[in-house]
Amino acid sequence: MKDEILSRIQKNFPLVARPFEAIANELNISEDEVLDVLQEQKRSNIIRQTSAIFDTKRLCYISSLVAFKISADKISDAVKIINSHPGISHNYERNHDFNIWFTLAVAPDSKLGLEKTLEVLAQATGAEDYIMLPTLKLFKINVKLNTTGKDEKKEEVKRVKHTDIELTPLHHAVIRAAQYDIEMTQEPFKKIVDTLNIDYDTFFSILNELQKAGVMRRFASILNHRKAGFSANAMVVWDVDEEKGEEVGERAAAFSAVSHCYLRPKYENWPYNLFTMVHGKNTDETNAIIAEMASEIDSKSHMPLYSSREFKKVRIEYFTPEFETWEEKYIK
Repeated sequence: MKDEILSRIQKNFPLVARPFEAIANELNISEDEVLDVLQEQKRSNIIRQTSAIFDTKRLCYISSLVAFKISADKISDAVKIINSHPGISHNYERNHDFNIWFTLAVAPDSKLGLEKTLEVLAQATGAEDYIMLPTLKLFKINVKLNTTGKDEKKEEVKRVKHTDIELTPLHHAVIRAAQYDIEMTQEPFKKIVDTLNIDYDTFFSILNELQKAGVMRRFASILNHRKAGFSANAMVVWDVDEEKGEEVGERAAAFSAVSHCYLRPKYENWPYNLFTMVHGKNTDETNAIIAEMASEIDSKSHMPLYSSREFKKVRIEYFTPEFETWEEKYIK
């Protein structure tokens, strides 16, 4: 039953006052059983975070995947500098000359902007070279680990047309509150509604509005991959013809083991433009998935980049003063 519960909480979370009771009813068990399992999984650090997952772009933050080439003797200091920026959510060492890979977002009111921020980071870290890889086309972003072993190898990736929205101060307040980890209690949202001085109906109505607008991707739990038994996670990059990029990207995104799938730009020193994150319980399983994908994907070449070290993996905290504080140190 533990695996079924972990599978369920990675999907859209019940936005009700007692979400664990709703999950218990779906699984035909008691609320206490659900909470006992989740509290234990949280203590074991298998559940990384349960919160709203927001779309950085829809919040007008500008972001990009970035790869730095850092000499081995400078990695430790470089990582500290990179991770000090509040817009760094993920940072890994990978098996390539471009060895430090991170995602960077800058706030809508950033004085430096994305490119200048990267210049500052490259100079401060002593990077020998770097490439900026913004998203040109997003095909899929849905981190859901197959904890039950029952998921199909392929899945339909639905395209949703989002509604327009003008964010009010109350929207911003809900976003700031909902982006943080909830507790595994009977009423995990009570602290939020009490702090915001609103009722449950208002809170859930705003979250649903944000989701329809694409500002919130979903409310869900994210698992710690390695702790959950998925120790071999590869960023697989593919060199595909640009005119076939969308067709190939859709095909790659259909694999359920793929959590992220994007088209990104090519450069003279970087020929790969399709990026897929592939998750497996071990290297053999992941390589088998990659081989199956390669048999169906029309690409000139591909390369799996396994992470050797994880330096940072957090959610960006939106609408906080830390972005401005960081920039003040570097604006002259």
